[in-house]
Formats: sequence, structure tokens, C-alpha cells
Amino acid sequence: MADAKVIPFDDDRSRGSAVQRPARRRGAGSRRKGEPAAVHEVQPLPARTIQQDDVPVTHEEPAAAPAADSAAVDKPRDDGWERRIAGGLSFLRRRLTGDYEVDDFGYDQELTEQVLISMVRPLYEKYFRVEVKGVENIPSEGGALIVANHSGTLPLDGLMMQVAVHDNHPDNRHLRLLAADLVFMLPVINELARKAGHTLACAEDAERLLERGELVGVMPEGFKGIGKPFSERYKLQRFGRGGFVSTALRQGTPIIPCSIVGAEEIYPMIGNAKTLARLLGFPYFPITPTFPWLGPLGAVPLPTKWTIQFGEPIRTDGYPPEAAEDPMLMFNLTDQVREQIQHTLYKLLVQRRSVFF
Repeated sequence: MADAKVIPFDDDRSRGSAVQRPARRRGAGSRRKGEPAAVHEVQPLPARTIQQDDVPVTHEEPAAAPAADSAAVDKPRDDGWERRIAGGLSFLRRRLTGDYEVDDFGYDQELTEQVLISMVRPLYEKYFRVEVKGVENIPSEGGALIVANHSGTLPLDGLMMQVAVHDNHPDNRHLRLLAADLVFMLPVINELARKAGHTLACAEDAERLLERGELVGVMPEGFKGIGKPFSERYKLQRFGRGGFVSTALRQGTPIIPCSIVGAEEIYPMIGNAKTLARLLGFPYFPITPTFPWLGPLGAVPLPTKWTIQFGEPIRTDGYPPEAAEDPMLMFNLTDQVREQIQHTLYKLLVQRRSVFF
């Protein structure tokens, strides 16, 4: 995802030429008749007059220093705007000429950093005011699987988690989310998801990304979590069959539990129009206190206060390669991840002062 200024000119230096010199004085021998001698002898003024003539010249140059200093102070600000404008023009030139890189998943890192994340960041910082904890548990390099709870009727929690990792991690790492196939069937959304680095939620794509040392995000609850009624908020649904654990075991990458508080209340789902959902091909059609009653205005999320906490990693590199085929081990690790997320959710809810503050 990319800003001139009038520089004041200092006219003080031209003022020295405008200083009026004093009128010529009569010499010591030009005393008028009748003038007292005492008055004639007290004439040290010519020497002082010469000093006064020199004073404006010697004091004008120091007076110009503050203006030069102020220009120097403003210069970095001007340079900053110039750099932004130059960077934006360079970005547009690369876009128009095709001089940018996209990986085999369709991920465009430059577009994601300069445009997509910049568009979501105001929602992240100003609207939901996301607080991030435990970012030090995310490794600085190498692959890792971040497993989070899913909620909110619309998948805004995944986007907020992506911005949280990028903006708070010391190395500004990118999170590659595994999304449902419905995301890649929608026009426009499909292209944006690919450009942002997201891919289909399947074991093959996840393993390829982890093998490259990428951070991969997954929300095992799927539509069961994001489409659950408001009465079941913060109660984790079943974590599928534990396929994410098998993927982590095969690659020997750590599993990082992630708990998100605040997303459940952005669209309080009080009903589900199942018939309309089937007609539209959606897994559910939400009914909230504002939607569809207020039309497009009802689609505006409530400004809840969010907290995202990354837990301690669960290591998998100590297991043998054949452990990925052990159903009992997969069940135990899946249950361990789920319980850790649920416990952290309860703890964050107890610490929360209000839904909106």
C-alpha cells in the first residue's frame, strides 16, 4: 500500500542597505560666532556615529540565522513528503509496467504492504482498537502454524490477525491464511484474497507454505464458528478432524494457539434465514438487530474493543515422521490446542472491562 510547501524567503539581508546614515557633522574648526568653547570641545560623537553606522551591518547577518534554522527544521518534513510522492509514483510505474513479483499462489507482497494492509489498518487501529499480546511467541524465521478461534458472522477476525502479526512482529512477518473455498468463488474477493497471500484450506497448500518457512494461519472451526448464534459466543466449536495437526507434524513446525476477543459482538447473530441461504448458496444468512432491517447501514460492524493473544508454541519437531499418521496423537494435540485457546478466551473475558472499551 502512499503526500509541497511554500518555503518562506528571508528579506532581512536587504534591510542593511536601507539604513539611513546620519547627517554630516561640522568639523571642530567650524565653530560659529558666539558659541561657547566648552560646547565645541565636547565632540566625541563622530567616533560613536561611525560605530552606529556599522551596527546595522554587523547585526543583520545573525538575524538571518533563525530563518535558516527554521528552514532546516522544515526540510526533513519536506523531504518526507517528497519521498512519499516519489515512492507512490514509483509504485504506480511498476504496476503499469508489470515490474513486480507474484509467487505461484498469487501473493503480491508489495501490493499487500502498500495498499491492502494500509486499507485495513484504520479499521484495526481506530475502529476496533486491537490490543495484541504474546507476539514474542511467533518465531522470527521459519514456518509456524497459527491456530485461532473463528467468529463474527463475517471473517474480519482473519484480516485483523494478519495486520496484528505484520505490524507488531519485530520482523513484520506476513501471515498466509487458509480460507474456505467459498472465498475463492466470489468475484473481486477471490483476486484480493490471492493478492493478500491467502490460499485454499487444504493440506497440500499448507505444507508447501510451511516448507518454505512461511507463517500459516488456520481457523479450524470454519463456518461452524463464524456462523454460530450470539447465544453461543466464545464457545469453541469442533476443530474438524485435526488435519492442521497432521500438517504441522509432517513439517515439524510449532503450533501457536491464538485467542481473539471482540469479534463475537460486531454482528450479533440472532437468527439464520436458512431458506434464503440455500437459494444464495451461502452456509448461512445472518439476521442481526440491524441487518437486514437497516439495509446497507445494518452491515456496518459494531465498534467493539478487540484483544488478540498469541499463546506459547506447542512444538512438534520432537515427534517421528510417522507420528502424523497416529490418530490418537492427532486427537490429543488437537484437544490440547483447543483447550488452550478456550482457557485464554475465558481469561481475557474476565479481564475485559467492557465490550466497547
